Formats: sequence, structure tokens, C-alpha cells
Amino acid sequence: MKAQDFRYERPSTMDEALAILADTDQEAQPLAGGQSLMPMMNFRLAAPDVLVDLGGVPELSGICEDNGEIVIGAMTRYRDLMASEMVARDVPLLAAALPHIAHPAIRNRGTLGGSLALSDPAAESPAVLLALGGSVDLRSASGQRSVAADEFFFGLYETARQPEELITAVRLPKAAPGHRFGFYEITRRHGDYAMIGVAVAQAPDWRIAFFSVAGTPLRATDAEAVLNADASDIDAAVAALASLEIDGDRHGDPAMKRHLAGVALRRAIGGMS
Repeated sequence: MKAQDFRYERPSTMDEALAILADTDQEAQPLAGGQSLMPMMNFRLAAPDVLVDLGGVPELSGICEDNGEIVIGAMTRYRDLMASEMVARDVPLLAAALPHIAHPAIRNRGTLGGSLALSDPAAESPAVLLALGGSVDLRSASGQRSVAADEFFFGLYETARQPEELITAVRLPKAAPGHRFGFYEITRRHGDYAMIGVAVAQAPDWRIAFFSVAGTPLRATDAEAVLNADASDIDAAVAALASLEIDGDRHGDPAMKRHLAGVALRRAIGGMS
């Protein structure tokens, strides 16, 4: 299979990119790495009229600190995040998750913003954003806004991003002394999509986000409440996962996946630092 015919654009500025997306007479799709989009186009699961390559927009890349938050440009590649001392020091949960994202060839091209825009329910990045309580900066030709992680993910491959908007940056709270984080995923082989995985933050309140459990990453709010009341009561936190609406998939039925969720949560908490 190969993609349907499309027009290729490579803008060099943000304004140029937004102007293309604002053209309502055509369906334009941002290209932010292409590790998922290009296969989808080749299988004709996606068929945009215009492909807008964001690789030539330098202002969409980079990592900096702003008012207690670590701000990561949407086009920042996973390989650059893995090499960043700032990420390792100030966003340790993201640093822990990065080596589990696919394989080096994917991480060399894949971008954080691209992953969040796709919102694959089995991907690590959306769960990390949710566990940290971060936010996503969006911009269109008519303005800009910021959407909290809890309000960003709508459903399978659905987010709050509108067709004319670009994700410009991701904002994650900077870790403080005493904050702890844990990450664990269960896979058949390292680099495969997870059968189930979890990102955990105690900063200072607990936030627990599972991935590969449903159409979106899910917060385990009942388990969070247990741990906020008694951080040592891990058994009760695992039992509270009974309220989590877990879907079955090719890896197993809901009962099996709920069991794996408990295993992953115990191991993530046990490895927190």
C-alpha cells in the first residue's frame, strides 16, 4: 500500500504553518515526526490533502524552564529529551519512561508533541503528562490557549486539539525535594507497545496514570485517594483499581488486565525514587 496523493508543505515559521492549517478548503495534517502518521497514510487510515512538515520550524523545538515549569517544544525529539540533563534532573518521571518508548530508530525521529497529538492509548507520553498534571500549549492563527492534561485526552486518538491548531509546547511541573516518581510497564518484548503500564507521581499528592487500559490514559483516582490517606497501604490501593474501567484487548480480557494493573502499580511504587 502507499498513501493517496497529497501536497507537501514545509513552512519555515510558525505563522506559515498556522496559515496552512487555517485554510478550511483543505484537510491539512501536521507532520511532527511521522513514526505513526506515515504508516497510517500508507495503509490509507489517514488521507490528508496537505502534509505540513513542522521540521523546518525551529521555534517548536527546545527545552527550558519557565516559572517553575519545564517547557518542552512540541518538536523536541525523544533522543534529545534522553540526552537532556534538565529533563533527567527536573522531570525524572519522563526520564524514566523515555527508554521504554519503542526503539532507538523511533526515538531518533519521534517527537513529544507528535505522540500527544496522536494520543495512542498504549503510548507512554500521554500517561506521563497525566501523572505529572502537566499542560499542553496550543496555538492557531486566531490565538493560543493552554489545556490541562486532565482535559486534553477525549478518546481513542481524540484530543482537545482542533484541526487548525498546533501543539507548540508541553509544560511539566519541576520536581521538588521530597517528590517521588515511579514508572513500570509490562511488555512481551522491550520496545513493544505495553500490555499495560503505569506512571506514578507523589508530588506531594499522589497521581496515578495507567496506559494501555482503555481508549485514553486513565487516572486511578480511587487508588490515589487511598495513598493520599495512607501512603503505606499499597494493598488497598491495588484493591481500589476495581473501580477502574479497563477494556479487554488482544493481550487479555478486562480481568487479566486488571490483575496486570495491580502488578504494575506495586512494582512502580516499589521502584519510586
